[in-house]
Amino acid sequence: MSERDVFEYALLRVVPRVERGECFNAGVVVYCRARSFVAARTHLDLAKLKALDPDADVTGVRAALHAVEGVCRGGADAGQAGGDDAGRRFRWLIAPRSTVVQPGPVHTGLTLDPEAEVERLLDLLVR
Repeated sequence: MSERDVFEYALLRVVPRVERGECFNAGVVVYCRARSFVAARTHLDLAKLKALDPDADVTGVRAALHAVEGVCRGGADAGQAGGDDAGRRFRWLIAPRSTVVQPGPVHTGLTLDPEAEVERLLDLLVR
């Protein structure tokens, strides 16, 4: 049996009207230090978004979710965080913020394949 590695993850929540505090899951960020791996996958449920705020800025929410995916990929397109290592990018993404897209608490687990874990958690907790 191959050795499993510790990973951390946080859900990305959409909070269309911050003052009301209502939210729904729209993505997941996974970090595995042992493999220098960080990735995010998102899925925006428009029906949920419109149910919580019929006037929500769909384009803005999508842009914020895609920005998280971009920071995980790193590189020049990720802005200032793009040159940081995977752990620093993960910590930056999970820092508390009061915006429409917010990270949830960090959870941990063990995995043989962090990339597969991202998809599994997206299917289990978001879609």
